[in-house]
Amino acid sequence: MDNGSLRPIHVELRSLSHRIHRFFQNSPNKRAVDSVTGTNGWIIGYLADHEGRDVFQKDIEKEFDITRSTASKVIDLMEQKGLVERQTVPHDARLRKLVLTEKSRQLVNLICIDKENLEKTLTKGFSDEEKATLTEYILRMRNNLEEEGGK
Repeated sequence: MDNGSLRPIHVELRSLSHRIHRFFQNSPNKRAVDSVTGTNGWIIGYLADHEGRDVFQKDIEKEFDITRSTASKVIDLMEQKGLVERQTVPHDARLRKLVLTEKSRQLVNLICIDKENLEKTLTKGFSDEEKATLTEYILRMRNNLEEEGGK
């Protein structure tokens, strides 16, 4: 294929990001779990994946590459919706770990099904080697942006 006919990578990535968002918005499970926005779902999934380990707001900021103020707003809203609780940790009363509520635990299974479906859809026809290479490229692009101060 002629490179002149290719759209810039940033345009393709943005388009892919929008399609991923639509995939989740249109899933049957998403409609069943209407109290959870896309971002809330990702955070609930992350907390479920790290159950048994203390997870703090700074971990959410790092994992999702969001600012402190954005993370704080999202977590505050999740707390108001009864999806997470902030609990003190025994070794430092100033620290508050994030814990799933029973309400959000019930949603975890549906969210996991959607994430698995997305991964299968995105990587259909890819070999394990191709998936590893693609992941490496994406991480390299992310690191390039971080080095340039584009956090």
